[in-house]
This record gives sequence, C-alpha cells and structure tokens, in this order.
Amino acid sequence: MWINVKFFASLRELMNRAETRVELPEGGSVEDVWLAATDGREQPANVLAAVNMEYVDFSAPVSDGDEVAFFPPVTGG
Repeated sequence: MWINVKFFASLRELMNRAETRVELPEGGSVEDVWLAATDGREQPANVLAAVNMEYVDFSAPVSDGDEVAFFPPVTGG
C-alpha cells in the first residue's frame, strides 16, 4: 500500500523535504510510516502525528492512500 507523508516546521528542515510517498505492507502503522519515510531515523521527542488530518498515536493503523503528517508540538504564548 502507498502512504503520502508530509513533514511540517522543524521536521521539514530536519528531513530536508516537505513530503514523500512510501510503500508499506498491509497492516502497517504510523510508526512504520515514520521509519520508512525517514530511513529508520529515531523520532525526535514529542513529535505529533495525524492520519487524514486527525491526531493519532504512533500505533494507529494506516490504509492505502492515507495521508500521514508529522509535526512538532505547537507552542505559543
């Protein structure tokens, strides 16, 4: 299955790209998407994930055609 991946803010800079596409076997999770999209890079602390614009845990399942977004926590004052 194919997953569309987007990186935002400082993660975009860290990965040196805003988006990519990865292929995973059926039954994959958000964590599997992270590992495939980052070539196995350890995930920074407090990274948030969303599948199809809904916040999820890294254990959440993904399906063919999903969009998975990774971004740092939002801060503000």
